Amino acid sequence: MTDTTFKPSKMRWVMIGFAFLATVLNYIDRLAFNYLSAEGALREIIPDDAFGYITTAFFVAYMVSNGFSGFAIDKLGTKLGYAICMAFWTTSAMLHALARLPWHFGLARFFLGIGEAGNWPAAIKLTSEWFPQSERSTASGIFNSGSAIGAVVAPPLIAFLGTVYGWKATFIIVGSLGYIWLIAFWFTYYTPKQALEETKLRTIPAKKLIKNKFVLGFTLSKVLMDPVWYFITFWIGRYLVDVHGWDLAMIGWFAMIPFISADFGNILGGLFTQTLIKRGMPVPRARKLAVTIFGLMTAGSLILGPLIITSPAIAIAVLAVAGFGYSSYTANSMAFPADVVPKNATASVWGLASVGSGLGGAIFQSISGVTVKNFSDAYGYASAYNTVFIGYGVLALLGLCVVLFVIGPLVRDEELHAYVNQDNPQINQSN
Repeated sequence: MTDTTFKPSKMRWVMIGFAFLATVLNYIDRLAFNYLSAEGALREIIPDDAFGYITTAFFVAYMVSNGFSGFAIDKLGTKLGYAICMAFWTTSAMLHALARLPWHFGLARFFLGIGEAGNWPAAIKLTSEWFPQSERSTASGIFNSGSAIGAVVAPPLIAFLGTVYGWKATFIIVGSLGYIWLIAFWFTYYTPKQALEETKLRTIPAKKLIKNKFVLGFTLSKVLMDPVWYFITFWIGRYLVDVHGWDLAMIGWFAMIPFISADFGNILGGLFTQTLIKRGMPVPRARKLAVTIFGLMTAGSLILGPLIITSPAIAIAVLAVAGFGYSSYTANSMAFPADVVPKNATASVWGLASVGSGLGGAIFQSISGVTVKNFSDAYGYASAYNTVFIGYGVLALLGLCVVLFVIGPLVRDEELHAYVNQDNPQINQSN
């Protein structure tokens, strides 16, 4: 079923541009600590196990925040909700400059996770408000490509700022960029008339969503799939230092390659599905075909990677394939909630599902840190990271299986739509 009543506005491209830029800043703020602590002064006070625990603090907060941020954004609206999230995480990013001990950074990362979690529910809600169903995978890919662009920009930017100005000033500089976005967004954004009418609809309580088969299955899939991306983004710097002996300058030049690949995946993955839909393939079938292809690409590259990695160039190529597959998969999975649930619940559903993302990140980041430390002591860094590569490949395969066999068909949930329309039967909500 496609949306035949939706009348898209040209302003939708401006609005998705804001979501894209917010996601770029989200990842620059998120990754600054990872690169600054890969070597140099911060590496001396933050060993591998401490790094894993500090990263876990971020994901614990990310998990907790996702439990309420989506509902808050649905309640407050996209404009106010997005603005609050940006202000909170930008301030938290700047507070890293005051940290001196590992637990200080853990606390700063915790607050950063609280704020950053709101970016995706807000952007998903923005997409559902401004784009028709046939364009949502492409729109999701556009804004989510900000994560890859941010990851591309971060290595050279952080390497330059860290080398020239030091790590304290770097946190302040990159964090302050969010306030520029905030001012521009606040004086530009508005909710389109059609979506504004739907704010009159009855809201769905959390306990009802939690019992929904699609929401539960989608959450489980993110527990398993999303940690793959977090491993690539959070550990690539340390991996290149530990296994291949690179310094921060080398990382700054070449660590961006997997994220450039992921950026192509965000766009091409969405366009692939949009093309299938335009050629007559039903939306649910097109979405699941796309995630199958790209999910297998992600899993296969990581599982087979240790068999072929003999140089840093091959290692980066393997991570580039995994990044492309993951981002192409995600460009499509981000469209799932708007395909199934009412528009006034999309942020809530994405937030609940992203609790799974935070949970998976917290669990597997800790496991990664312990594995790298213990296995490297016993067998060397190369063997330690090979083990981690294979583990994340298996996780991706399990996440794909959940999407294919657990969450059910990606069609409009009539029960949830009937629930929101009980008090306003005159409003025709087409998703």
